Amino acid sequence: MKILGNIIWVVFGGWLVALEYLVAAVSLMVTVVGIPFGWQLLKIAWLSLLPFGNEFERAEADFPVTRWFFNIIWLIFFGLVIVASHLLLGLLFSLTIVGLPFGIQHFKLAKVALWPFGLAFDMTEG
Repeated sequence: MKILGNIIWVVFGGWLVALEYLVAAVSLMVTVVGIPFGWQLLKIAWLSLLPFGNEFERAEADFPVTRWFFNIIWLIFFGLVIVASHLLLGLLFSLTIVGLPFGIQHFKLAKVALWPFGLAFDMTEG
């Protein structure tokens, strides 16, 4: 079921979401300061390309103060807009029964985009 969900997701716009994250990641990685933020965008790009069956969890914090700092900077400059767009798309998809699984994936992406530093992605979920 996850394969079918990912195929439908990609065909009907998931590739566009992933492409937007990829372009933003590359443009942020041009500067040294933007590399950590670009790296998080690359992770989210992969998750947004194939969201069905892929999950994330909070990783053990090596330097929790650094993660908090980066997450707060992320939230101020990038996170709020990204989260708002995923919440809006999630609500729109959730208006129909057919779109409900896609709305759930947008809510998952909103959760990731809100506080991305410190997440470990498991791309082998079954």
